[in-house]
Amino acid sequence: MKQTTIGKYRWSICALLFFATTVNYLDRQVLSLLKPTLEREFDWSNSDYANIASVFQFSYAISLLFAGRIVDKLGTKAGYSWAIIIWSLAAILHAYAVPAGMMVATVLGWVGITAVPISIAGFMLSRALLGFGEAGNFPAAIKATAEYFPKKERAFATGIFNSGTNVGAILAPLSVPWIVTTWGWEEAFFTIGAIGFLWLIFWIIYYDKPTEQKRLSAAELEYITDHTEVENTVVDGKVTNRISWATLMGYKQTWAFAIGKFMTDGVWWFFLFWLPGYLKDQYSIEGTAIIIPLTVLYSMTMVGSIGGGYFPTYFINKGMKPYDGRMKAMLMIAFIPLVVLAVQPLGYLSYWVPVIFIGIGASAHQAWSANIYTTVSDMFPKRSIATVVGIGGMAGGLGGVVVSKVGGWLFDSYKLKAVNATWSSATNTGFSDYLNKVVSLNVTDKKGILVNVAQKDWSNLTKDIQAKLQAVDPSQYELFIHIQKEAVRGSLTTAYSMMFAFCAVAYLIAWGIMKSLVPKEKIINL
Repeated sequence: MKQTTIGKYRWSICALLFFATTVNYLDRQVLSLLKPTLEREFDWSNSDYANIASVFQFSYAISLLFAGRIVDKLGTKAGYSWAIIIWSLAAILHAYAVPAGMMVATVLGWVGITAVPISIAGFMLSRALLGFGEAGNFPAAIKATAEYFPKKERAFATGIFNSGTNVGAILAPLSVPWIVTTWGWEEAFFTIGAIGFLWLIFWIIYYDKPTEQKRLSAAELEYITDHTEVENTVVDGKVTNRISWATLMGYKQTWAFAIGKFMTDGVWWFFLFWLPGYLKDQYSIEGTAIIIPLTVLYSMTMVGSIGGGYFPTYFINKGMKPYDGRMKAMLMIAFIPLVVLAVQPLGYLSYWVPVIFIGIGASAHQAWSANIYTTVSDMFPKRSIATVVGIGGMAGGLGGVVVSKVGGWLFDSYKLKAVNATWSSATNTGFSDYLNKVVSLNVTDKKGILVNVAQKDWSNLTKDIQAKLQAVDPSQYELFIHIQKEAVRGSLTTAYSMMFAFCAVAYLIAWGIMKSLVPKEKIINL
């Protein structure tokens, strides 16, 4: 039967998954783009922001363990609907973070916790709920893909909907700054968050199980169900559709997927949450100037997402089993991120060097991601796919938390080292009188808390504090902040080099572990 006679409705479902994933990443990206605005608004430190971001990652990771189970229980249509309702409401809640924080602070006060500022508490609550809701996206999308696509097309379909992560990452910097300038940061959260409800209308109208889908031709239904899969589990002599986590964790295939996600998802999280900071720290690029570099970088990743999903079909069409062909493709993909090792050594040429090289590495991640997701549907029965994907997603989210925390610790440590070295050197090179006067000012932040200027990166101080330091001696201020800025940049170069080294080799390590656990395709009949 020719492809043209089969029908193409399954690709309409793929389009819905693509737009849902785009919305997912739009909502996720708003906070990182508003970081400078919110830091000035609420006087956040980098640690405050890191803690807020980590709450999302941790919530997302833990929720993924249950999200797959919930999607399996509710079914794809209802599970996906509830997921986008929850995460869209959570995205909108960010606009009301201050009143939400007041409620959280009150509750925490009842148990004796009073050290969490209201704004941070509110954003932590919003991010936690966002992580819980967004955790349903990929388990539901992978399950829908398994329902609507035969095995040989699943990686390609996954690559297409997974490219929504890139589109969301591109659309966010193109839209959020304009919304903030026009209406304010609250409206940015509200407007972007509301988009999810528009998608929900189309999902409810156009999605049903393939066997219940009236828009699906008989020929296409036969095509997507051309492989019979065992859908029942025997427990204590009884047939059941329930598969326990313990059962799934007893298979090396589950561990291979989970470890692969743990090792590599953190790389994508790092690129997603720290690239704006990297361009600011190393090249002083921020604000609207960051739009074009990020747009170019994330546009590159779309090539990897779609092309990577199609790549293994070459080997599968040559006669290899789906998993074996996918692993061969993934090995080749795993070598591509090694270009990230050249980011720092060649970065002195232009900021476009890291943008292009990191773009290549991020594109490779998306190619890898499209395939590693599909290894689950290659070997597990359909009703267990969302649960296995949830387990692996949890591992990937926890890997993201580890990478973020390690990265934050490295950046803070190396920055503080440079700040202390600059202060010590300056007191012995003609800045002593000026620095003593600055310290005697006893400047405070908006909360009235004393700011230890001797251990601060002055370029990140609020504008009112900078104005006070500059007023003491403008020429000395300009010279000192320039010296300190260069020292911090040089010190952070080492820290970023360490992080990029991990990003470069993570995929080869992950592939080696996965291959050792599952050398060849082995279908699991539960």
